[in-house]
Amino acid sequence: MNTTYLKPEERAVFALRSLYRGYGYLPFKMSKFEEYDLYVRNKDFLVSDRIITFTDVGGKLLALKPDVTLSIIKNGEDRPGEKQKVCYNENVYRVSGSTHQFKEILQTGLECIGDLDSYDVCEVVTLAAASLATVSENYALDISHMGILSAMLDEITADTNMRREIARCISEKNTHDLGRICAEAGVSETDTAALRDFVSIYGDMDTVLTRLAPLARRYEAVSVAISELTALRDHLKATPYGSRVRFDFSIMNDMSYYNGVVFCGYLDGICECVLSGGQYNKLMKRMGRRSGAIGFALYLDLLEGLPHTAPAYDVDMLVLYDETVPVSAVTAKVEALRNQGKTVSAQRSIPEKLRYAALCDLRKEETR
Repeated sequence: MNTTYLKPEERAVFALRSLYRGYGYLPFKMSKFEEYDLYVRNKDFLVSDRIITFTDVGGKLLALKPDVTLSIIKNGEDRPGEKQKVCYNENVYRVSGSTHQFKEILQTGLECIGDLDSYDVCEVVTLAAASLATVSENYALDISHMGILSAMLDEITADTNMRREIARCISEKNTHDLGRICAEAGVSETDTAALRDFVSIYGDMDTVLTRLAPLARRYEAVSVAISELTALRDHLKATPYGSRVRFDFSIMNDMSYYNGVVFCGYLDGICECVLSGGQYNKLMKRMGRRSGAIGFALYLDLLEGLPHTAPAYDVDMLVLYDETVPVSAVTAKVEALRNQGKTVSAQRSIPEKLRYAALCDLRKEETR
């Protein structure tokens, strides 16, 4: 397929569909809307809680779909010993990060749901990095692990509000408020210092794993998460994407929904995260599912911010004809040019705003 005339986000759709299908992720189609209650119950999971709603003919309150993952979970089923691997190109309806207005946004991504193992985590994270590399050669994938902070907080406090505030400070790298919150709650100086150190841990995978070692010695459950990150590090370093991956624990998705590995992808020239994903076993449990799950979404509307050089011409060849030229002759010429890989527009006159590289005038039976 000739992608010369496609925008970056349009080219990405075709390339990523091929990438995901190559790993056995099958297309998943769904309705454009769901019952509003689905999103109300899981509003903290959504990128934005601003939802377009309407009442159907039966009086039921529906919502234009602001998210794909919730629909996939709702319409799936648990199959012990199996994994459901799906990919999608779906429009969602929410406030755009680029325009800050409601917009129909094309989103592409994948989900792996079922009895997950370490291979599945490695595969999905690798495909996230490959997705970014497909769109641009200048990208970065930042990875965190929700299990580390959860393990630390389990030994520090059971207060839900405090846990949420500490997570917020870490996501903002705000050590000042973090210290104040810990002091007001009577958290020990040792635990407060550990949280402060955790905020500053960021960088290449080897360096970060070394800096995490003291936390594993203090908080026993942290060692499980570190083992998972170590296995992921070893896998990614054997791929073409290892040098573009960093560990960054300020990536802090809602701990009520996510567990394990979470990640964000960035492209040079776009200030926002363009790819987001992670493990969401807790969300599955909240929705009555027994399976594990991991996935990600690439927000194609943000790709509009990538540099894009428009082609110099709308078509390669303009073919002119009139009533004296048989339809068969016009068809033969157009198909001959198309077989040469050219784009063609057959017209009875020259359109005022059409840019063309060459002209074939069948009225004169000559090409210039």
